[in-house]
Amino acid sequence: MRPAPASDPARELEELRGYLHEVGEGFDVALLRGHERALERELERAGDEGLLYRTSRMYLYDLTVFAMSQSKAPYLALLARRIRPPARVLDLGCGIGSDGLALAEAGYDVTFADFANPSTDYLRWRLAHRGLAAPLHDLDAGTLGGGFDVAYAFDVIEHVPDPHAFLDDLEARARRVLVNFLEPVPGETALHHPLPVGDLLHRAASRRLRAYRCLHGRSHLVLYDPRPAAGPVGRAHSRARLLTRR
Repeated sequence: MRPAPASDPARELEELRGYLHEVGEGFDVALLRGHERALERELERAGDEGLLYRTSRMYLYDLTVFAMSQSKAPYLALLARRIRPPARVLDLGCGIGSDGLALAEAGYDVTFADFANPSTDYLRWRLAHRGLAAPLHDLDAGTLGGGFDVAYAFDVIEHVPDPHAFLDDLEARARRVLVNFLEPVPGETALHHPLPVGDLLHRAASRRLRAYRCLHGRSHLVLYDPRPAAGPVGRAHSRARLLTRR
């Protein structure tokens, strides 16, 4: 059986170190260890989330730490089980691209999309460094199309002002949507907006729900076909998937 796509923690760290040295910044292990506080300080200086997402350099460290943690490995595993390469996949809100890079190396046709920012500059370097070619769209440019087999966003929707509008966008671009909804926890970063998790799960269940998992005690992962479920029986079947997994 083919192993599920996953990021390699040692490679994640090695690439960040190599890139920062190449661009003349140097790697700072203190920023790696204190990535959450460093990102909060950067937000304080920016004074605006939109500006932060377009200018942040601390996300290079923050997203590397999360990739090294492999917390998203179960998300990638579910995608790989349900959707086989060379499917066209959209990584919306890709950041430094660790998930999409793992999928690209596993044979998927990956398109990356995010705001133009230091993270996507680093992603371009990583693609070249690994000898990969993939489209990388600037969301501010408005040129991203559709027709994907699956559009996914991992640990992204809690950062947006309108989660339902975000799902509208994902659903318009692909045959299937794979996304996770995080339950809020006390003391969480100000960059995470509390999500109406029940409403979002109800939305997924009203479509053709293909898979549901609750991971890490708070992350509700859904894979669904955006078409409405076929009649009362179809909707009941989708709701049953949720209830049996919760």
